[in-house]
Amino acid sequence: MKRNQVIVALVGIIFVLFPLVVKSDYYQHLVILALMWVVIGGSWNLLAGYTGQVSFGHAVFFGTGAYTAGILANKLAISAWWGMAFGGFIAALVGLFIGWVCFRLRGPYFALATIAAGEIFRLIATNWESLTEGMLGIMILQTFRSKLPYYYVALALAASSIWVFDLVMKSKWGFYFVSIREDQDAAESLGINATLYKNISLLISSFFTGMAGAFYMNYMAFIDPEVVFSLHYISIMAILVGIIGGVATIWGPAVGAFIMIGVQETFRSALFGLAPSWVSQSHVLVFGLLVIFVILFMANGVVGDWPKIKRLFLRSR
Repeated sequence: MKRNQVIVALVGIIFVLFPLVVKSDYYQHLVILALMWVVIGGSWNLLAGYTGQVSFGHAVFFGTGAYTAGILANKLAISAWWGMAFGGFIAALVGLFIGWVCFRLRGPYFALATIAAGEIFRLIATNWESLTEGMLGIMILQTFRSKLPYYYVALALAASSIWVFDLVMKSKWGFYFVSIREDQDAAESLGINATLYKNISLLISSFFTGMAGAFYMNYMAFIDPEVVFSLHYISIMAILVGIIGGVATIWGPAVGAFIMIGVQETFRSALFGLAPSWVSQSHVLVFGLLVIFVILFMANGVVGDWPKIKRLFLRSR
């Protein structure tokens, strides 16, 4: 336990010092995005990995948080940073509504319902132009020119999300979540209110995803429905982060976020300019191949199968 605490402390110190040592805006930007995905991937993992409710609709909560911050700034002339306070709560309310409707379904039917919810919210944001500006999107002025403040906000958000998820999974709620994942009927026969605890899991998950969306609005200073409510760029990416890093592990989404952002940027930059330009369009193909590799050889993800990976490297020496 003490060894793990030392490792966590060292990693924390590295992240705190990183922007002070690495002055490049480019690398700071990549780490900021990765930290944001730590929050989103961890939120998806709480609901799908620990509670067994596979969601394809986390873009709903991300987009809700982003538009909460954007509308506050655009329509009410209130700082978009208040979206960090309200975006998570509005997303959680949306999550409660979706849970009330969709938790009547199980398994693939629930997953399909979350896809439908994502499309509904994307269409609402596209067509309700008086509120959301439709496809024109919402643009705000960035508060800071330097990336340093955004970096530390993203770091604080990622660290707090990991801490909360770990705390929840060590509590009574965590045991209930896992029991529902393993066998909902058996859990209910023992007196566990499955619908209640699935909604609690969704509430926490949607809150942090909404916070990440509000942060994205402040950091990128522009949003539109095709980005923040995107099935591919948000919902599927959240799933990939969890699968690659390790489903039902606290640190898996964090590892998965940095792997996915690293792979994405490596191929988008055409191997940092060393490869032909067509390579920049192949990152989606690489994502697919990476997922296939993980499913075939590391079904528990990098963190879940870390002992196996470590033994493999030791054997190769």
